[in-house]
Amino acid sequence: MEWQRYVADVSTEMDPDTGHPAYREIVVTVPRQSGKTTLVLSWELQRALMWGKAQRIAYTAQTGFDARRKLLDDQAPMLLASPLAAAVDRVQRAQGNEALVFRNGSRIDVLASTETAGHGKSLDAACIDEAFADTDDRREVAILPTMATRRDAQIFVVSTMGTEASTFLNRKVAAGRQAVEAGETSGIAYFEWSAEADMAIDDPATWWSCMPALGNTITEDVVRHALQTMSEGEFRRSWLNQQTRSDERVISAEMWQLVQAPSAAPEGDLRFAFDVDPDRSAAAIAVSDSAGQVEVVEHRAGVDWLVDRLVELASKWNAPVVLDGYSPAGGFGDLLENRGVKVVRYSTREVSFACGGFFDAVVARSIAVRPHSGLDLAIESVRRRQVGDSWLWSRSGEVGKSPLFAATLAFDRRSGGSAADIWVAYG
Repeated sequence: MEWQRYVADVSTEMDPDTGHPAYREIVVTVPRQSGKTTLVLSWELQRALMWGKAQRIAYTAQTGFDARRKLLDDQAPMLLASPLAAAVDRVQRAQGNEALVFRNGSRIDVLASTETAGHGKSLDAACIDEAFADTDDRREVAILPTMATRRDAQIFVVSTMGTEASTFLNRKVAAGRQAVEAGETSGIAYFEWSAEADMAIDDPATWWSCMPALGNTITEDVVRHALQTMSEGEFRRSWLNQQTRSDERVISAEMWQLVQAPSAAPEGDLRFAFDVDPDRSAAAIAVSDSAGQVEVVEHRAGVDWLVDRLVELASKWNAPVVLDGYSPAGGFGDLLENRGVKVVRYSTREVSFACGGFFDAVVARSIAVRPHSGLDLAIESVRRRQVGDSWLWSRSGEVGKSPLFAATLAFDRRSGGSAADIWVAYG
């Protein structure tokens, strides 16, 4: 796309007087789904294959797991399916040693997102991807000293806008805007595609003003659907690339009220799910039926009661029990199976799908929720936790989220990830 070519052209400019890169730091902020992954890979490959000598390049994301997944699951397949595949010597997948290694000696390594991750290494280039997730400078602190002796070193920061908590990215945006205002043509190259704050978010003209992929890989219909299903703050951040506040409710009070149904009583084909708060101070059990009715049936302090109650419910109703296998509830799965309960363990990806499905159902009013104070408090306080290009309910905060996670997993009718047994919309 044109915007990708523009960033690539400017970020690789050389200073004719020094023979070194004109810009040691490149900062790019664009809406989601704009083609950042392709741009980042292209920039990395330019360093790896066209620099004249072997390059050591580091790729980082919001977590080491996210960086590993992006490099191995997204970038590597793109590269190996291209004419440049012949330049690749090997793809290293071993935990802690993930890398793309090239025949000319260059390599792109995954770097963990910690202050000490880069110790002992000398880097020629580095990418800080998804910078909105950083609430401190630890990734930059880890990277910059590794480049101190490299005259040609460059650091590439790329992200969609974040919230007021995104202190690292917000500092980069402020510095970049200042550099542009000052007309600087060296040191920092800053690129931003975002809508003006006073523009109408439902006007396609606003979308065309800030979405460089619109008309290429995304359409107005896609954006219009996102506007209908997302909260205003998340739409502004994700699609208009505007900084938002982190205290905005994911599900508005108005939307939540519309799906409250005091008469909701799941029946027939039941599905139970449970969740445990991270400090194990409380746990919750929820149930749903195939008509989209959901109820939190238990929410108590502690966890010593949990297994007995789940066994009782599963046995009485001959129903499966769902849990997030990578959550604080994960350790209860074997205990339940040893007592004859059919347990369905969700992966993080499946939990993400379930969270999105629950949110969509609230927006579409295709779910009926029996009122419950603990669930209300969780809905009021919950925030999104971004995981790559998807999201989960965040467990952070003083209010326990176990009722919400339990209700979300109970409502999801995908039987642990299969396409069968999808829930039927209520009403």
